[in-house]
Amino acid sequence: MAEHSYIDLRKEVWERGTCAGCGACVAVCPADAICFDEPGGGLRPRNIGYCKKENDEVPCGACYDACPRTGVVIPEKWGNYREILSARATMEIPGKQAGGAVTAILSTLLEQGLIDGVVTVTADRLTLLPRSVVLTTAGKVRETAGSRYNWWVPLVAALKTAVIDMKLKKIAIVGVPCVIRAVHQIKASDNDLLKPFGTRIRLSVGLFCTETFDYRILVGDILEKRHNLKTTDIQRIDVRGKLEITTRKKEKIAFPMSDLKEAIRPGCHFCTDFTAIHSDISAGAVGSPRGYTTLIVRTGEGQFFLDEAMALGSLERGPDVDREAVDRLAAGKIDRARKI
Repeated sequence: MAEHSYIDLRKEVWERGTCAGCGACVAVCPADAICFDEPGGGLRPRNIGYCKKENDEVPCGACYDACPRTGVVIPEKWGNYREILSARATMEIPGKQAGGAVTAILSTLLEQGLIDGVVTVTADRLTLLPRSVVLTTAGKVRETAGSRYNWWVPLVAALKTAVIDMKLKKIAIVGVPCVIRAVHQIKASDNDLLKPFGTRIRLSVGLFCTETFDYRILVGDILEKRHNLKTTDIQRIDVRGKLEITTRKKEKIAFPMSDLKEAIRPGCHFCTDFTAIHSDISAGAVGSPRGYTTLIVRTGEGQFFLDEAMALGSLERGPDVDREAVDRLAAGKIDRARKI
């Protein structure tokens, strides 16, 4: 059992400003002593004043071992992979992002009983306020399809709900690279307190990510106050090297990332991972034509689940992926983090 405590996590991550805000420490703390203040969440978690290790001298270290910002990180643009392709859903998905491939895979796996729950992000349709959620039906997965991952939310915190409260045993988790690295840490750890979580994660789907945004700053300060753009006017938001907003009147508005710096979560500046290298399958819009999703299949599990969706006709392959487009954004993220 690890000898670390939340004190080590606070010193090495929280106080240095590198916290990803992924919520892994919240999920795995056996004493429920770590939380994000709501609403808004804050820049980092906080401890409520108790720790098994510090107060009772009981070995723990779960929060430290699950954190994606502890340990040594070696920057990689692509990571290991078995296959790179573009694909799109063949089923009707009204709010789909790019080609809807991730939604098609997850809904198919739920229908086939290969997974029994999905830890993901949803958002209020009027306010766009994001929250983590556990979905257990294919219909709900399709209903909540769409890009929510550009908003920050402590996604992994919902893993506790899936494992402890709902008793799910075959969980898929979908998230940005810091979330996926936390999942990787949890699954790879020899900490006994993390095993009940790691053994129940069947599939991890990582989403391409340059950065995530603080909802309060991006919506309240930038979009509403400066540009008089209400969330009720927004139909969808995409990030393709810039922030692209489609209004309900079908107008297109683009914001360069340089105009949004203050809304970027501070911990994002330290992240070097664009393609979610620790996932079973990575996915994003970059590199594929509109209407398709770029997929990077990394593991045998990922290959099995992709092949299953293909065999059942839920997915169809598309044109070759523009790997240079992905490579440029991946390299750019590494360069920015090195400068920090």
